This record gives sequence, structure tokens and C-alpha cells, in this order.
Amino acid sequence: MESSEGFLTEQQREMLDVAPVNVEVLSSSPKSPTLKSPGAISSSVLLSDHHVKAPGGGAGIAVRHVRRTHSGKHIRVKKDGAGGKGTWGLLDTDVESHLDRNDPNYDSGEEPYELVGTAVSDPLDDYTKSVVSIIEEYFSTADVELAAFDLKELGSTEYHPYIIKRLVSMAMDRHDKEKEMTSVLLSALYADVINPTQIRQGFHMLVESADDLAVDIPDTVDILALFIARAVVDDILPPAFISRVGKMVPESSKGFQVLQTAEKRYLSAPHHAELVERRWGGSTQFTVEEVKKRIADLLREYVESGDTVEACRCIRQLEVPFFYHEVVKRALVLAMEMQSAEPLILKLLKEAAEEGLISSSQMVKGFSRIAESIVDLSLDIPSAKTSFQSIVPQAISEGWLDASSLKATWENGQGNGPDDEKLKQYKKQIVSIIHEYFLSDDIPELIQSLEDLGQPEFNPVFLKKLITLAMDRKNKEKEMASVLLSALHIEIFSTEDIVNGFVMLLESSEDTALDILDASNELALFLARAVIDDVLAPLNLEEISNKLPPNCSSGAETICTAQSLRSARHAGERILRCWGGGTGWAVEDAKDKIQKLLEEFESGGVLSEACWCIRELGMPFFNHDVVKKALAVAMEKKNDRMLDLLQACFSEGLITINQMTKGFGRINDGLEDLALDIPNAKDKFTFYLEHAKERGWLLPSFGLPDAS
Repeated sequence: MESSEGFLTEQQREMLDVAPVNVEVLSSSPKSPTLKSPGAISSSVLLSDHHVKAPGGGAGIAVRHVRRTHSGKHIRVKKDGAGGKGTWGLLDTDVESHLDRNDPNYDSGEEPYELVGTAVSDPLDDYTKSVVSIIEEYFSTADVELAAFDLKELGSTEYHPYIIKRLVSMAMDRHDKEKEMTSVLLSALYADVINPTQIRQGFHMLVESADDLAVDIPDTVDILALFIARAVVDDILPPAFISRVGKMVPESSKGFQVLQTAEKRYLSAPHHAELVERRWGGSTQFTVEEVKKRIADLLREYVESGDTVEACRCIRQLEVPFFYHEVVKRALVLAMEMQSAEPLILKLLKEAAEEGLISSSQMVKGFSRIAESIVDLSLDIPSAKTSFQSIVPQAISEGWLDASSLKATWENGQGNGPDDEKLKQYKKQIVSIIHEYFLSDDIPELIQSLEDLGQPEFNPVFLKKLITLAMDRKNKEKEMASVLLSALHIEIFSTEDIVNGFVMLLESSEDTALDILDASNELALFLARAVIDDVLAPLNLEEISNKLPPNCSSGAETICTAQSLRSARHAGERILRCWGGGTGWAVEDAKDKIQKLLEEFESGGVLSEACWCIRELGMPFFNHDVVKKALAVAMEKKNDRMLDLLQACFSEGLITINQMTKGFGRINDGLEDLALDIPNAKDKFTFYLEHAKERGWLLPSFGLPDAS
């Protein structure tokens, strides 16, 4: 009997012949408009083990078995009856099929496709998160330079207004310390990192979001108003900001209340600048001065009580470990001044070092500062050098001073040049002269005192001492130092003296920063102010940079900062007011007044009235600008009446021969530029020069301009 096992019947063979055609029908059926859903198929066909019949018992159309998985995933069927890799191309059964990734014939293309959803990243969200991280770190470290550098490194300058909004909104919900730190950082970011327009945009965004901020911060109106007032006082927002933004926000909003509070409560009050600056505990400079005072007080109390534990506790409470070198310095000076207190002072320093309260680097810095200033200290404390030479070996032998770190500085502090005594005496005298000037504000008296000393070779030393002393004082003295520098340049200092003086300052800037934490920025302001006041030319900054030693990185950075300040928008006005206005602002104002009085005189004004107006300016050191502008007006208007005004001023002693010479010199220096607008400028100037020499207005050394 023949067995049919393993063979196909005739009916089965017919089914196989029509299977390829029917599989095409099934594979295209999901796209057919008549098949709305998988349910439509399941209701019209019946599946058997080997074929599919139509309902109704009639002869159905035999089709190929459709492969499905129990998981519901659709697996594509191979064309022409092929069953895929690892099969013979015969019909499959209902057994669940799956792909084996370990199969040698595995094809990843047979894997079902899966759609994976991913979150869309918003660049602004990522940027804001980075900003928040930097601000949090700044609130912990108080490192303004690092925070400014990190924010600048983020790039994406179009998002800078969000820095302002985020910084202020984070500080609003914190203590006064963080609010003060925020105002300091905003001033540091101005122009250098964030341009003025973006700062205004950031504050505008804050005003608009005041209603939302008030939900979490009840005092939003008062705090935000104070931030805006502080920004106006710090010259990072223009006063017009308040009125301009006030027109853009609804009067019923919290933002409008903020602007009204800033204008009426803070900026309209008497002495509002000082009130606003001290509202959160004072400026950075005030804090440094306060720390120095507290150090001096605790050392005096320690000498009286001898309680080392209490003194260490007071030092720890200062919470300025980066400034403990000041404790070391003041302690050593006190030991030199009071020989009887030396054992107690050394005991305190040893205890502080062994407890880890004062680090090794801070201890070395304190000793190094004494070593570098030992010559100056000896002027006030004759035994300073001897005392210091005995203290250093003792500290090294007891193990609380690192000898290797101190060695280089210690050796430098003991130099004895041939001019040492002469320089020591000069320094002592100029310190007294500068102190007297800060009290009297008498520029002619100071100039006379310097001329009496008769040591012009030390002019750069005077400049260095003047600015160093001013940096350790209030804004008033800084302003006075800049004004004095302008007067000295006109009267007795050459440009070379000024350049060399700034070189000396920048070479010692790292040491200066040990006493004055913001020394680098202060020096940059003095440099920029010198350029604005025509004491230095912009090219002189490059000359100063070239004269610095290669390893003076801090000096180079200071010059870059000065150049950045000078190139910022409205730099002249901002720099002239960098220390609160005063005479510096009067200089700018005086230029306008001089121009107006000369124009009025030229159009028929009275000679005596013009002289009275010049006298009323009260700036004799700036009268060279009267000479310069008078000569320029005379050339432009072809009106020699200006010579009568100069003669009257000279005869009355209103304009000195030095001021007259300086004014003619400035015209001579800019003669080529004048010739572009006034073709006969050189001929006219030659005539005026001869006229001035005949009447004795000028120093004999002043020569004629080049014929070319």
C-alpha cells in the first residue's frame, strides 16, 4: 500500500498554484478603500490549517495562509511563497514565529519597526540651566571675575537679557548679601560681557514679569524698585529708562508700581546715591575697609587681653580666608611698633597656622608684603628692618612659615641701592604732600611743593604713590587724584613721566591687590580716565603694555580692561563719572560752557563779561582749553577779536604762561586736522604764534610749526 505521507494531493497542489496570486490580494488589501479595518477581514474569511474559504459553504477562493504572531505584531510575508530565511518556502502553521538573533541567517531587516519618541530640547532652557548653575556658584564664592568669565564663555549673546532677569530674580528671594553681590556683578558685566541695550532689555523683562514674581516674593515691588534705582546710580541704566518703560506697561500692573517706587522713593530722595548704595550693606570697597578696621580692632583687643582662643574665634568670624594675609601683615606691623607685644603676636600667628585657620599661602603673603614695604615701614618705625629680620628666622624654625616660598621676596626686600636714602626721603615727603592735598584740594600749592623738592627724576614715583594712596581711599580722593594728574601733566609732568608711572603701578599690581581687592579694575579706570582727560593718548596704552615684563599677566589684563572701558558706548561720560562725578564731570561740563561763552563773545559779547565767565568756571588748570578753543574759533570765523580776549586773560593773570603754552601746543598738534576744514589754518596759526611771542604769552622754548 502506497503511503501518501510526505506527498501532496492534487487538491493541495492546486492550492499552491493559486497561492502567489492570492497573497498579492491579501498584501494589498489594507490599502484598499473597501477594507476599513482589520475587523472587515476577520468577518469575511475563515482560516483553516491549510486554506481559507468564503462563508456560505460555497467553493471558496483558496489563499495562502497569513502569518501572524500572538503578540499582535505584523510580520511581512515574503513574495512568491518564500517563507523567509531558514524555511523551505512551504506554508507555515499557526505556531508563533520569532526571530533568533543568534541564527547565522539572522537579518535585522526582518525586525518590526518601532517608533521611539524623544523630547525636543529647547536651547533657551539649556542656556538658562547653565546660567543658574553659574549664579549659584557665584553666590557661594563671591568671585566676580570667574562668574563674568563663565557667563561670557557660554556664548549665545542673543540670550544675554535672560542673564539679567535670572540673576536679579534669584537674588530677590535671598538675603541682602546676595542682593549686594548681584548689583556688583551687574556692574562688572556692563559693556564688557553684556552690552547696555541687553541690560535694558533684561530689566524691562523683569518689570513686565513683576506680577508673576509677586506671587512668590511678597516684597517684589520694593526689592525690584531698589535694583532698578541701584542700576541707575551705578550708571548701568539711564535715568530715562524709568519714564520710557513706564509708557509700555499698564498702570494697574505691579511693574508700573515698581517704576514709580524707584523714581519717587529712591531716586528723588536727598543723598539718594549713598542711600541706595548702602541699602544692602554697602559697596565692595566699604566691605574691605570694614574688614580692615575689624582686623585692627581685634588685634588691639588681643594685645590687651592676651586671649589667643578669643582672637582666633574673631578671625574665624571674619569669614574672609582669602584676606587673612591682611591679619598677618597688621599683626607684624603691630609687633614692630610695640616691642612688648611681639611674643603675643607671634604666639597668635603660630596658633592660627597650626589650627589651619591661616593657610601657609596666606601666611607667606603677609610676610612678603612686609618684606616688600620694609623700606617705607622704616620711615615710621626705625627698628622695623631689625625686628623683621629677627621674626622671620623664628617663624621658620618653629615651622609655621614656609622658608622656600618666602626666600625670593625676602631677598628682594633687603636691597640697598646707592640712591636708597634719597628715594626714602623723597617718598616720605611726597606722602605728606599727597595727604595734605587730599585735605585741602589745593592743586597750585601741591605743584609748588613738588617744584620745591626739585627732583623731577622721581615724578613716576610720585604718580605711583598718588594713585596707590587714592585707591585705598574713597571715591572723592580717586576723583581728586585724576584731576591732579591732569594738572600735573599740564604744568610739570611729561608724557614719559606719566607712562613710566603707570608702568611701575602695573608691575606691582599683584602686590597692590593684596591690600586693595579691586586694584585691577581701579587701575583700569585710572588708565581709561587718563586717556579721556588727554593726559595719555590711546597709543600710550600700547606703549605701556610693551614696557611691561613678559610675566606681568595681571598688568596686561588691566590694560585690556582699560581699552575695553574706553571703547564702550558713551565711554567719555561713563568714565568721567566713574567715581561719582565731582570735578571730572565738571571738566566735561566746562568744555561746553567754554564753547558757548566763546561763541557769545565772538558774536558781539562784552570782554569783561567773558573774562568773568572764565573765572567763574573755577578750573584754572583747564584754561588751556580756553586758549585752544579761542584760537580755533578765530581761525574758523576769521575774527581776530579772540586775541583781545586772550590778552585780557593773560594781563589779569587769569590764564598763566603755562596754560597759554599748553593751549598753543594743542593747536599745533592738531594743525593737520584743522587744515582739512580751514585751508589757511597753518598761516593763521603762524601769525597768532608770532603775536603771542611778541606779547610774552608763551615760554621761550615753544617753537614754530613745521613748514610742511
